[in-house]
Formats: sequence, C-alpha cells, structure tokens
Amino acid sequence: MTNEQIIFNNRVDLMDKGIIRGTGNKITVENEEGEKIELEEPEQIHTYAGWKALNRQVKKGEKSIASFMIWKHTTKKPKEKDEEPKEAMFQTKAFWFTEAQTEAIAQ
Repeated sequence: MTNEQIIFNNRVDLMDKGIIRGTGNKITVENEEGEKIELEEPEQIHTYAGWKALNRQVKKGEKSIASFMIWKHTTKKPKEKDEEPKEAMFQTKAFWFTEAQTEAIAQ
C-alpha cells in the first residue's frame, strides 16, 4: 500500500470517528471488491513537515490528532568511494495535524 493510500484510508477513518471534519465535496472511490462508492471527502491532514512545506506552522502547544505508520525512503551514503549509494524503504510512525491546528507563516 502506498503512503497516499495509507493516509487517505486513515483520513476516512478519522472522519468516521468524528475526529476530523468533511470538506463538503463528494468523491467517488473504489473499495477492495471493486465497487464504486460516493463519500464526503475528509479534510486534509499533514505532518509537521508537511504543513511547513505548505507555508503553515503548527500552533504552539497543539497535539497531533493521530499517529500512524507510513513508508519513508532513505539513501545511505556509500562507505567506500567506488560503492553506489544504497536506497532503502522502512516504516516510521508519523504524527498528523489538521489545518485548524496551524497558522500561516508570515513572509
């Protein structure tokens, strides 16, 4: 499963539990059985770094609304000059925030 799928499935689950809101937009998704389902799109969630990349700062004192595992890509530097860099994927726990928990970064 890709990070995009992991994050979307968790967003839907968080919305079903009432932890995050819906956007009001309807989207069509396909479930595991291949059936198309229309549902309300859940609001966006991002990690601290994700919001930072969008020019938003998580407000001081805010606690993450969820944490779940995602895939992380890394490249290990070669130990010898003639070696190629080694790429690896591993799972890591990420902490998620909603837009309401952030503020715009002054520029």
